[in-house]
Order: sequence, then C-alpha cells, then structure tokens
Amino acid sequence: MKRAILMLAFAAALPAYAQEELAKKHNCFACHAVDKKLVGPAYKDVAAKYRNDPQAEQKLFQKVKNGGQGVWGQVPMPPNTQVPDADIHSLVKWILSQK
Repeated sequence: MKRAILMLAFAAALPAYAQEELAKKHNCFACHAVDKKLVGPAYKDVAAKYRNDPQAEQKLFQKVKNGGQGVWGQVPMPPNTQVPDADIHSLVKWILSQK
C-alpha cells in the first residue's frame, strides 16, 4: 500500500518536473523564476494576474510566441518563434498552474 501511494506521488510530480525541464531547455529561466521577479515577472505573479481570465492561456501563448512589452513594465519580452507551439502551450499551462 505504501509503495502504491509513493508511486502515485512520484507520478503526480513528473508533469511539473517535465515542464520545469522544458523551461530550462528553452532558456526561460534566464529572465523568469517561479517565485521571484528577475528581468521578467515571477511565474507565480503571472498566474495570479491571469487567474480569473478565461482568455489567459491564449493571451500568454501570444506573448511568449510574439513577445510583448508594457504589461509588466518597459523591459520587452523578445519573441520566441523558435520554440515549438506545443512546448509554448505546455509551458503556459504550467505557468498558469503556479500558486
């Protein structure tokens, strides 16, 4: 029984770990952190800002893909056109899941 519970806990942690690895792969942590502002906002702050926005996932997909400026200050976020769309969708879902 304990082994089954441990396996379930491990399996539940894998998606978050995989998304964090995806963020590392695409260099997201050069400008962002999960829980503190760096060059760009903390992912927890992004999640909080968009928590009640039904269009959040699409808005953030566009921001990551095309870049943007002005929502979090005047430092621009460069476009990430080299990142596959499927990876951007996964990353945005992970960012929005932060609490």
